[in-house]
Amino acid sequence: MKKALLAAALMSAGVVAHAQSSVTLYGRLDAGVAYMNGIGSGSGPNGQATRGTSQVLLESGYWGTSLWGMKGVEDIGGGNKVLFHLEGSFSTANGTGPGDNGLFNRWATIGMANDQFGTLLLGRMLFISNGIWDFDPFGQSNWSSASLVRGRNWPQSSNNISYQSPNWYGFDVYGQYAFSNSTSFNNGREAGIQLTYTSSLFQVRGLYDEIRNPTNGTLGGPYDGINTNNLGTVNGIFSYSRDYMAMVNVFLGAFKIQGGFEAIRSSGMTGQLPGQPTTANHEWGGVTWQATPAAALIAAVYHVNANNGGGNATMYTIGGSYNISKRTLLDIQAATVRNSSTANFGLNANNFGTSAATGNPLPGASQTGVYAGIQHAF
Repeated sequence: MKKALLAAALMSAGVVAHAQSSVTLYGRLDAGVAYMNGIGSGSGPNGQATRGTSQVLLESGYWGTSLWGMKGVEDIGGGNKVLFHLEGSFSTANGTGPGDNGLFNRWATIGMANDQFGTLLLGRMLFISNGIWDFDPFGQSNWSSASLVRGRNWPQSSNNISYQSPNWYGFDVYGQYAFSNSTSFNNGREAGIQLTYTSSLFQVRGLYDEIRNPTNGTLGGPYDGINTNNLGTVNGIFSYSRDYMAMVNVFLGAFKIQGGFEAIRSSGMTGQLPGQPTTANHEWGGVTWQATPAAALIAAVYHVNANNGGGNATMYTIGGSYNISKRTLLDIQAATVRNSSTANFGLNANNFGTSAATGNPLPGASQTGVYAGIQHAF
C-alpha cells in the first residue's frame, strides 16, 4: 500500500513539473484633458460654413486605450503550450465599459502554440487591420492613422480563427478568418493576411483584409437611397470594404521614420449620395526622435483622398511622451485637420455624415485640438 501511494505521489510530482502554467494580470490606465474646436454645424449670414463649437473634456484613452486583461499559458510538453487571452477596455473618465457592454470586448481567445509551427487562436480578437499600429508614428492614438479613415483600421472581430507563424529568416505571416455564423456565407464575413519582414535597419509589412456587410454581404453600404435622415450612422466603405496596406519602418539610431499607404475599396455599393465615397486612398509619414531614454518627440502627417465628392483632408500633428518611471508616462499631442471644400474629416475617427452628432466639422472647415495626459501600466 505504501509503495502504491509513493508511486502515485511521484507520478503526480512528475505531472506538476511537466505541465508548468502561469497567469498574468495586466492593465493600462490613460486619462487627460483635451480641447477641440470646429465641432458641430452652423452657417453664417450668407450661408457660409461657420467654425462650429469648441469643447473641453476629461478624456480617456487618447494616447492609448484604457484596458485590463489576463493572459495564461500552460506547457503541456513536446514544445506545445495552451494559451488564453482575455482583455476589455473601459473609460477612466466614468468607469464604464465599452459601448456594447462586452466584458472582454478586445480579446477572448483560447488556442495552442508551438515554437516550430506557430500559434493558433480561436475567439474574439483585434482585427488584423490593427497591424497598422507598428507603423503609425502615434501608435494609433486617438488622433492618428484611424482618424481620416473613420476608424476603418481599428475594429475588433468575433468568431475568429487566427494563425501566427514563427519567424523564418526575418519573415513572418499572420492571418485571420472570422466566420459569419449565419446561414449566408458572406454576410458579416471577415478575413485578412499580412506578411512582415524585419531586420535591424528596417521593417516592411504588406496587409490585405476585407470586412463584409452583415446585412447583404457586400463590401460597402448600407444605404437604401431613401432613409437620408440616417446618413450619420452609415459609414459605408469605412465599415465594410477591402483594405490594402503597404508600410515601412526605418531605424536610424535615435530616429525612427515611419510611413505607409492604405487603399480602401468597395464592391456592390449602389444609391449612395455625393460625399459618400466608394474608394479612398490614405497616406502617412512621420518621425520619432528618442531624445533621451525617457523622452520622445513625434511629428507626423496623414492625408486622405476620397472619390464621389468625399474630398481630401490632411492632418498635421506633433506630440511626445516622457517616462517618469518604468510604468508611467506623461503625454501631449496637438493636431489640426484641413479639409477640402467637400470633405469633413475630423480629428476623432468619427462616422460619415454632417450631423452635429458625428462630431465632424462642416464640409470645408478645419478642426484643431490639443490634449495632455498621464498613462500608467501594470
